[in-house]
Amino acid sequence: MAQAFETLSEHRSFGGVMGFYRHAAEATHCAMRFAVFTPPQAASRRVPVLYYLAGLTCSEETFMVKAGAQRVAAELGFMLVAPDTSPRGVPLPGDSDAWDFGVAAGFYVDATQEPWARHYRMYSYVVRELPELVEQQFAADPARRGIFGHSMGGHGALTIALKNPARYRSVSAFAPISAPRRSPWGQKAFSGYLGPDQGQWAQYDATELAQRLQDGSHRPPMLVDQGLSDQFLERELHPHLLEEACAQAGQRLTLRRHPGYDHGYYFVSSFIEDHLRHHARSLA
Repeated sequence: MAQAFETLSEHRSFGGVMGFYRHAAEATHCAMRFAVFTPPQAASRRVPVLYYLAGLTCSEETFMVKAGAQRVAAELGFMLVAPDTSPRGVPLPGDSDAWDFGVAAGFYVDATQEPWARHYRMYSYVVRELPELVEQQFAADPARRGIFGHSMGGHGALTIALKNPARYRSVSAFAPISAPRRSPWGQKAFSGYLGPDQGQWAQYDATELAQRLQDGSHRPPMLVDQGLSDQFLERELHPHLLEEACAQAGQRLTLRRHPGYDHGYYFVSSFIEDHLRHHARSLA
């Protein structure tokens, strides 16, 4: 049975359609918004699909408005899909008290602690429910999926790809929270959503997951870009730990460090074409 969704707006873009939508999500028990760029090639065939996960304080609009990805996606024939970053419209105690926890800060985990466990199930939403809807209702090829993201979303993309190698053929990240167990952002989020058991935290930590790999060759190669003037680099992101874990496990990783670039979307937009072409090598 086809899943229903509501069209909020659609806009012509580089020969394709930039659309914003909403549906009733089972995973989060609330209405969820998402964005889809459909390239012109989708008028005649199913196309590869890239899922983009945004960072703290962002929404389904942020990447589509700021990254400048549509031109190259249209050239390559890639569909781009961006979910919101958390449930909304389900007020919970303290969910809007801080910018790094609660609303717009779902961290792409399935919460196990109250009062978050019913709604904050972004991992299940991103991995299962949203792709099912997109592949039913849009011309997305389920055999050619990739995933990427920025900051909190980079953390989500890396962990999801590492945990689901059969579902994603390509992965990349901009300034990801690479070792959230060692990051104040990650520690705050995981304590609230997952509780005190750090064994539960490890399943959502890209560095920990990479360390456990038996044979990195079974995972797609990773591309990670990091700005060296990023204000969060030393305290929150720790890409060197991911680099060390991947080297030890044999996981293919290209970690590029860029002098002068900070954490924002001027950085993302500067290298978005490189990321799309990285994905094209596996998906086209």
